[in-house]
Amino acid sequence: MKLRFGLLVVVLVLSACASTSKLSGQDSEATRAANVNVQLGAGYMRQGNNEIALSKLQRALDQDPKLPSAHYVIAILYERLGEMEKADKHYRRAVELAPNDPEAHNNYGTFLCGQNRLKEADKQFHDALKDPLYKTPEYAYTNAGVCALKIPDVAKAEAYFRQALQVNPRFGNALFELAKLNFNRGNYLSARGYLQRHLEVSQRSPAAMWLGVRIERALGDKTTAESYAKVLMTDFPNAGETHLLLNPEQHGQPSGQ
Repeated sequence: MKLRFGLLVVVLVLSACASTSKLSGQDSEATRAANVNVQLGAGYMRQGNNEIALSKLQRALDQDPKLPSAHYVIAILYERLGEMEKADKHYRRAVELAPNDPEAHNNYGTFLCGQNRLKEADKQFHDALKDPLYKTPEYAYTNAGVCALKIPDVAKAEAYFRQALQVNPRFGNALFELAKLNFNRGNYLSARGYLQRHLEVSQRSPAAMWLGVRIERALGDKTTAESYAKVLMTDFPNAGETHLLLNPEQHGQPSGQ
């Protein structure tokens, strides 16, 4: 899944399918058939075949209208298709059917934040984090932090990111968010440290390389800045960040900044 509005889409389609039986609480023939169609729909979504995916997911809901995973996978698909009212309807229904499932709450919170329904989103993240058995709370904390930045409430966002790292000190998404946050504050040494930690656990990305360029330029380390720039140009020649690097004047940035 791609990022939407800068948010982390935490529960990928197939992870939704993995918890289908748990969410259903049923074992009828119709439910088993619905589970299969959810998995098929998710697989077609991964391939980018949204039309067939939609038909499979609609079939799953015909077979078991109370299957939570079918609702939140089809919600993800409707969001991808830009049909936000339908997406909202199914996200909400998934939460109603599985009120104790943290992944459903986290998905819905991410969607709500993308719609700038920030208070509602924060509540969903908190509801996700109420579950002491939630296996990946660092995702909900980080999503909540990204959402808090939209308020904007930088202090609240930072607190969420730090809570994510308390749960998982090697969580690359939270490390990158703290690198950006510290860079924007002018805390360049801290930004460097967080970015280095991020790169130890995450794949290189255009955003990370471009942030590295700017951090090192701010710290006066031209050699390291150039090394980040080289990776950016070599590995990501068509990225927007590469265009920023090569054409700073077009984006209101002084050359060399």
